[in-house]
Amino acid sequence: MGLERAHAAMRACAISVDLDEIHHYRAIHGLEPAAAEPAQHAVYDRALPRFGDFARSMQLPLTLFAVGADVQRPANGRVLRALASEGHEIGNHTFDHRYDLSRRTQPEVRDQIARANDVIQEQTGSRPVGFRAPGYVMSDAVYAAVAECGMAYSSSLFPCPYYFLAKLAVIGSLELRGRTSQSILEGPRVLGAPRAPYRVGRPYWRTGAGVLELPIQVTPGLRLPFIGTSLTLLGASLARRMARSLVGQPFINLELHGVDLLDQDDHLRALAAHQFDLRVSLEHKWAALGAVVDELRSSGYEFVRLDEVARRLST
Repeated sequence: MGLERAHAAMRACAISVDLDEIHHYRAIHGLEPAAAEPAQHAVYDRALPRFGDFARSMQLPLTLFAVGADVQRPANGRVLRALASEGHEIGNHTFDHRYDLSRRTQPEVRDQIARANDVIQEQTGSRPVGFRAPGYVMSDAVYAAVAECGMAYSSSLFPCPYYFLAKLAVIGSLELRGRTSQSILEGPRVLGAPRAPYRVGRPYWRTGAGVLELPIQVTPGLRLPFIGTSLTLLGASLARRMARSLVGQPFINLELHGVDLLDQDDHLRALAAHQFDLRVSLEHKWAALGAVVDELRSSGYEFVRLDEVARRLST
């Protein structure tokens, strides 16, 4: 069965979580690393166990994209190993989570992916088959390295004009205030990439015969962002309505971040001054994400891991 036919025959949703630790958010906002950050491991110590509870309560599998350097911390490896044993997928989010990955040489990119694969397998017993780029920024060289490392799929592109403009505004605003974000912006041509799964060509935002890309979800038409940040800021009622607007799409690829189950009471009040979604309470975030799952499940969607989506589309 061809990719388009396999995709059309689906009615599935995958939920993935990027496990960017707190220092990466400080880097986005141009903040210096905190010398004694009380919540420096909040994503692994607090958010990740909550995601495990959320998955169990909702009876769904997750795909967890881990940064290799973070997995070297023994406590982080243990919690990931436990979640992998419960049936969750562990994906590759590079070794160092360099936001400028797409601007590095192909050997450097290949090393970032290969090292992450090795340490994740060593610490969790699970070798990743899926890749997600830091900051949703890709290049032809990154896709070539993904293929060389034998990955089954990438889920890295976010063809959302609203996210693009918001990111541009944040980077520009920081520069005006004398701060430099480590996050980078790719060219606007990626906004023309397909919304549905496709095999990348050259340039990568066009279809071809390369790596399987599973783009992060945007709505039909306006391409509004359907990700954890927007859903938790909207609240349960509007998040449910946004999920309802996607009903009928063969595959829904919902991407979350660790901070989607953290709030400022997790010793993150200083960061919440810059990271606005941390001002939303954990209770309201949980309710918003739960409403989305409930809406899609009641509409007949099966919840699967991203590696299962890749398998079905590659058969």
